[in-house]
Amino acid sequence: MLKRCVLAIAAILSVVTARADDVADFYKGKQITVIMGYGAGGGYDVYARVIARHIGKYIPGNPTAIVQNMPGAGSMVAANYIYNVAPKNGLVIGSFGRDIPLVGVMGGNAAIQFDPAKFTWLGSPSTYANDAYLLWARDDAPVKTVADARKPGGPPLVIGVSGEGSTDVGLAIMLRDVLGLNLKLIPGYPDGSAISLALERREVDARLLGLSSIYTSHPGWIKPNSGIHPLLQFARKTRHPVFPDAPTARELAQNDRARQLIELAELSFILSRPFVGPPGLPADRAKALQKAFMDMQKDPDYLAETSKAQMDVSPIGGEEAAELVQRLARTPPELFDYMRKLHAGG
Repeated sequence: MLKRCVLAIAAILSVVTARADDVADFYKGKQITVIMGYGAGGGYDVYARVIARHIGKYIPGNPTAIVQNMPGAGSMVAANYIYNVAPKNGLVIGSFGRDIPLVGVMGGNAAIQFDPAKFTWLGSPSTYANDAYLLWARDDAPVKTVADARKPGGPPLVIGVSGEGSTDVGLAIMLRDVLGLNLKLIPGYPDGSAISLALERREVDARLLGLSSIYTSHPGWIKPNSGIHPLLQFARKTRHPVFPDAPTARELAQNDRARQLIELAELSFILSRPFVGPPGLPADRAKALQKAFMDMQKDPDYLAETSKAQMDVSPIGGEEAAELVQRLARTPPELFDYMRKLHAGG
């Protein structure tokens, strides 16, 4: 009996070893492409490039990785490409906007050509535990406080945003509809870098951008007398310690429905920087990529680089990410109705 058990265990271990060797043989000498749904230089792009520099160390066979930017439609172009076009062999992974899973779950948009539950979820390097999504405004804008933005008949705060379905468009409309801010949206900027340039050139008064992105792309904004300041913060239950004077969206909600909608929108921030592979990857390669993604989060060189750039590292893995997508799918229909209109442009 004991001998049979030993032989059975040995057989299982040999199969596992063979599969690991197969994965290593496949990846050895190859290159992984990381599809990035936004242009170069923004917060999403920074995460993608740091991950591309480190993830290969933890994939059997140690492939190299490069980033390919594929901006468009609030990163929906990249999501559609990863789902439908990218080869399903484990050599393409990618990242898109945190709102893309919610947009996909809601449906009702002909541009959506994916089922978010069927991606091969790798996880997210950040769950926004140490971050905040902020409405930044110029000091010389006519609207200087939330109270100014809520004054009946007052001047609007002109805010630059990107494309339909993107985080900044949806949240800007929500701030206008749900919190009563007088905002004038200027849409169509191709990426975050273009919006920041427009803000610095005084083409717009404000923009929405995460703190970690500010640290990596515009650290000067956080310094005193920079000429730019945060009006409010989103995706926070409490105020971020760096900005104790900026109220949270939850604080500004004036009724239960407003708070429920804000909390639903904030749920997407747990998947702050989603990373996926195409659906239908070979199971052994999918598991190898998922394990590598999480093992990398503890790599000393990776942590040193992210710490230097003040990037939030509070990761979740593929299983947790997939469960979050299922949680989004269980949203009450009446809240989905509003969110669907919101992501269609309000």
